[in-house]
Amino acid sequence: MGSLDSNPASFDAFATDAEGFQPLNADDVRSYLHKSVDFIYDYYKSVESMPVLPGVEPGYLSRLLQSAPPSAAAPFDIAMKEIREAVVPGMTHWASPNFFAFFPATNSAAAIAGELIASAMNTVGFTWQANPAATEMEVLALDWLAQLMRLPKSFIMNRTAGGGRGTGGGVILATTSEAMLVTLVAARDAALRRIGSDGVAGLTRLTVYAADQTHSTFNKMCRLAGFDPANVRSIATSPDTDFGLDPAKLLEVMQADVDAGLVPTYICVTVGTTSSNAVDPVAAVADIAARFNAWVHVDAAYAGSACICPEFRHHLNGVERVDSISLSPHKWLMTCLDCTCLWVRDTHRLTDALETNPEYLKNDASDSGTVTDLKDMQVGTGRRFRGLKLWMVMRTYGSNRLQEHIRSDVAMAKVFEESVRADDRFEVVVPRNFALVCFRIKPYGDMTEEDAEAVNRELMDRLNKTGKAYIAHTVLGGKFVLRFAVGSSLQEERHVRSAWELIRKKTTEIISGEMSV
Repeated sequence: MGSLDSNPASFDAFATDAEGFQPLNADDVRSYLHKSVDFIYDYYKSVESMPVLPGVEPGYLSRLLQSAPPSAAAPFDIAMKEIREAVVPGMTHWASPNFFAFFPATNSAAAIAGELIASAMNTVGFTWQANPAATEMEVLALDWLAQLMRLPKSFIMNRTAGGGRGTGGGVILATTSEAMLVTLVAARDAALRRIGSDGVAGLTRLTVYAADQTHSTFNKMCRLAGFDPANVRSIATSPDTDFGLDPAKLLEVMQADVDAGLVPTYICVTVGTTSSNAVDPVAAVADIAARFNAWVHVDAAYAGSACICPEFRHHLNGVERVDSISLSPHKWLMTCLDCTCLWVRDTHRLTDALETNPEYLKNDASDSGTVTDLKDMQVGTGRRFRGLKLWMVMRTYGSNRLQEHIRSDVAMAKVFEESVRADDRFEVVVPRNFALVCFRIKPYGDMTEEDAEAVNRELMDRLNKTGKAYIAHTVLGGKFVLRFAVGSSLQEERHVRSAWELIRKKTTEIISGEMSV
């Protein structure tokens, strides 16, 4: 296996230095970062013209880069050359304005700067004392975002101008999966205490609930939290509720479990499902959960960001009666990966399940009870300074510009939706929510659903192979459906219209009989 550098051994001269190895030499830091910033600038200026999906085969990178780790040092420019010539051509460009798949992974200059500064400081803020600024910045950023979303005061840690603390609060985690896991563990332990179980002896009695449109990671997190897979209830959804959770069905299943001697423990409610952006009814589910003393978690990973706009805030009505809520600003709020915000009404329910207190981390601030050590609200101990980039985004752009960003994406999605509805070859499968349009070529002639799937899959494949756009699919109610998600940070209406014209062109080719071989 070769390297883009044909003679790596020629750089042996860089292996030693009269002053010794200095990985944080200030001049090197400045030089390397300047070159990296130039690379990033060039990337963002040119990403629109790059194929969104790369035309590479599995294993391509190992054929371009040397298979053994280098023993000798090399100039930084060599690494940058290999990134340009080997890494970039193999990238799926989520930053491209022609990326319409999955959900967006938004970014911004402020977030990049915050991430860079946090990475340079490289703090490990597991306790307040380990880095007071990191802990307090995270609390502040979470409180700010909670206020933008108009979450109830029960979720805010610093409730008063004088700094008084409430019982609620939050933590910034990596992903929605982690937010689900820690709340599942907290709910599990609370339920076991409630039924007087000694240890985990009663675990097989505990049941958890979610709609069948809930993210697939939910089942995975339930397994990790120790719930019996036989006790994970998936509530069927239908077009009648636009694939949202039906409270009547939920109540029926929960009551049947109680009658069978089981203990309803946790309900996951989704605001903006991955497949169709369906919204489960938060208030109705909270009312049902209260009958059984079950924990309610709201997964608003994508759509929660829209709730900073008053016109979307109603989707969270009833949130004052849930136990936890999470959203991921790295999806739609201009904050680069990874950044998932979790709020709980009572932090003690989380820390009781996750707290560790080794001797080497004991300190006066933690012992005083005046601070919350964020290590006790997550799976691990070590933690990155994620709060800085989130704060930088809100501080730099303010709520007005962030709302403008959300509204612009929704407006572009409406443009696409109107275009689909105006072409009688297509149908919008479910009502558009937020900035996702689920559509497909309508079955025509004597087409079966299998035929319709083949045609729409052909459309998706042809479109994606052009490199000029990238869309993904899902299955809703047995129908193969194409998803068009607006929201990439560089997107403008011209990109949406261009993608639609490409879709129309490829559809015409398919319907006229030009199916690919």
